[in-house]
Amino acid sequence: MNEHARPQDRPAGKPGRRDDVRACPACARATAHRFLYAKNGCDILQCSVCGLGRTETTGFDPETYYTRDYFDGGHADGYADYLGAEPVLRREFAATVDFIRGFKPSGRLLELGCAYGFFLAAAKPYFDVTGIEIAADAAAHARGLGLNVITGAADETLLAGLAPFDVIVLLDVIEHLPDPLGTLALCERHLNPGGIIVIATGDFGAVSARIAGARWRLMTPPQHLWFFTQESMRGMAASLKLTMERFEHPWKIVPLSLIVFQLKRMLGLRPSRAAVASAIGLPANLFDAMRVVLRKPLP
Repeated sequence: MNEHARPQDRPAGKPGRRDDVRACPACARATAHRFLYAKNGCDILQCSVCGLGRTETTGFDPETYYTRDYFDGGHADGYADYLGAEPVLRREFAATVDFIRGFKPSGRLLELGCAYGFFLAAAKPYFDVTGIEIAADAAAHARGLGLNVITGAADETLLAGLAPFDVIVLLDVIEHLPDPLGTLALCERHLNPGGIIVIATGDFGAVSARIAGARWRLMTPPQHLWFFTQESMRGMAASLKLTMERFEHPWKIVPLSLIVFQLKRMLGLRPSRAAVASAIGLPANLFDAMRVVLRKPLP
């Protein structure tokens, strides 16, 4: 039991729960999983080998959850004001594009979970861009920007009609996916040799994540289903014969509204929108968010 878990996060009747065995997508085998704590009615388990965290939940429907409310302050674990923060987000995404161009300066780029299309708009001057987004309202907004964005979830049929790609991007997306290894395998199949997959997600192995426990800012089940470590990300890449070329904890320009929104949630206060703060961006780095670049080898 994590000593930092709040009383309402502690599971009733599970004081000495033994390890369970689960198939770990990062280890590519069944491993012992340690029960950490419960949060939002979900059990949080961790692989004893690679450190990958997972949410045990049932009945979560992403199509009904990731709606306009998720981006507009309607969910405490979502965004405070995504559209209002557009200028800040575009600055941040422009820096991300510059980072990607250090590995692939041009080519065909696919973003999974492209939201309102602000990253794709930043990448469009350098890449032939396509996006896939499950939230219908966000996808429609992106198409209104003149971007090629498809509403739905990525699958073999859809990607087969769009591929191949030189760059595939998942920014704060992989932790939401029911089958992260399956999605990475799908991406690898439709990636050109020498192409890259760029992933941004939380780092469950970070000191701040370990200290915060159930109060960690990214511990928001059931919408976050997975909590990755460097070792678990490397394991998934290796199983697909992808090389991890970069692992880092990057600085980001973060909307002040999102910082306040997350702080209120962590303190148990009711999150609320702050429209003025959405246009203000602050450099931030808690060193608990990773960015990795995976490359597909040449033949």
